[in-house]
Amino acid sequence: MKRFMQIWKPAVVGFLLLTLVCGVIYPGVVTIIAGAAFQDKANGSIIEGKLADGESGKYGSTEIGQTFTQPEYLIGRAASDGAATNLNPTSEEQKQLVEKRITWWHKLDPANNRVIPMDLVTASASGVDPDISEAAAAYQVDRISRERGISTKVVKEIIAENTSKRLLGFWGEPTVNVLQVNVALDSLKM
Repeated sequence: MKRFMQIWKPAVVGFLLLTLVCGVIYPGVVTIIAGAAFQDKANGSIIEGKLADGESGKYGSTEIGQTFTQPEYLIGRAASDGAATNLNPTSEEQKQLVEKRITWWHKLDPANNRVIPMDLVTASASGVDPDISEAAAAYQVDRISRERGISTKVVKEIIAENTSKRLLGFWGEPTVNVLQVNVALDSLKM
């Protein structure tokens, strides 16, 4: 029994100590620092404002993609359709999903005969990507303009205002935040 305690006592103490440090103290410190230094992001980057019914409320997070399917809205990346979002690009399942999404886009906007940008017919790995490419946003300008009865110039300006540029001027691609564009479009009514 003495030998057993010599082996297990340090293991249990080590386990409890590491649990305290890694599971309580470290996350607590990081949460406090994040809350102080990056308050908006630490609290979910929630967009608040007047909702369609005139009440004040929360639209959603700029960091998590929301599903928009009505033609008067900018529509984001494809949802995962309940399937894995990290499919092999050459798999038959991925091909069928892309074809299904292309058909959906043609039904949504039959007047648009331009090539559909790839990010509108493929899902992101997380399935909740809040941004789309500038090309994907530009593809939708005419439809949004027509559905809302506003000029394409106004739609393009709103998209431009909600486009993030390349990091440090050269890294990555510019992206358009779908929720921010849709909130701005809805605010035109008010």
